Amino acid sequence: MVDALRPEPLVSIRHLAKSYRRGAQIVPVLSDISLDIGAGDFIALMGPSGSGKSTLLNLIAGIDRPDSGALLVGGVDISALPEASLADWRAAHVGFIFQFYNLMPVLTAYENVELPLMLTRLGRAERRERVELVLRMVNLADRMDHYPSELSGGQQQRVAIARALITDPTLIVADEPTGDLDRTSATEILAMLQRLNADLGKTIIMVTHDAHAAEAAKSLVHLEKGELLPTEHRQSSQRPPERTPERPPEPRQDGQRG
Repeated sequence: MVDALRPEPLVSIRHLAKSYRRGAQIVPVLSDISLDIGAGDFIALMGPSGSGKSTLLNLIAGIDRPDSGALLVGGVDISALPEASLADWRAAHVGFIFQFYNLMPVLTAYENVELPLMLTRLGRAERRERVELVLRMVNLADRMDHYPSELSGGQQQRVAIARALITDPTLIVADEPTGDLDRTSATEILAMLQRLNADLGKTIIMVTHDAHAAEAAKSLVHLEKGELLPTEHRQSSQRPPERTPERPPEPRQDGQRG
C-alpha cells in the first residue's frame, strides 16, 4: 500500500551500464546503476576521479547514451529517443551549469542568457522579459550589458545559472559548479542553488569533489569504480538566505504567436 501511494520519481534509472572504447580495449565506466531521483530533490554525486559521476550526469542529461539499461526522465525513456528528438528534449528539459561557465566571450551577459531562447517561438519582447527576470534572480540586473571578461568568476557563474534557468527546465545539472571559484563566491553560488531548489522546487543534480559543496544538497550519492554506494538522505546543513526568487514566466504552447 505504501508503494502504491509513493509518487513516481522524476528520474528512474535501472541497471544502467556504460563503457568506452580506447583503441582495441573496452573500458567499463558504469556498471548496473539503479537510482531514483524525486521531483524537487537536490542530489550531490560524489566520488574520486574516474568513478563515473560525470558520465552518469551526462547520461541523465541526454548528452550521452547508455550501453544498456533503462533511463526515464519524467516518464520518457530518453535512451530510446532518436538523436533529433533527444536534442529537442534536452533543450526543453535540461539546464546546464558548467565548471568553466561556457559563456560566449563575444556576447554580453544578457545575450548569453538569451541564447537558448533564440531556438523558441518567443518574440523579442517576451525574450527580454524572461532574460531580465532571471538576471534579477541572480542579482545581475546591473551587469547585463557586460561581457564575460568584465565579470568576476562568481558573476560569470551566476550568468551561467541564469542561462540554465531561462527555459524553466525540468532538471538542472551542474558539473563542478564551484570548482573554479574562491570560497566566498562558491558559498554564494551554493546558496543560490539551494534557493532555486527550496523556493522554486527545481530538481538539481550536482557533480562535485568538494565535501563543502556537497553539504548544500539534500542527498549524497557516492560512486566508486563505476558502482553505486548506498544513498545518504539528509536535510542540507546550510540554510539559504531568506530571499524568494521570482518564478520565470511559463513557456507558451507551440503555435502561439510571438
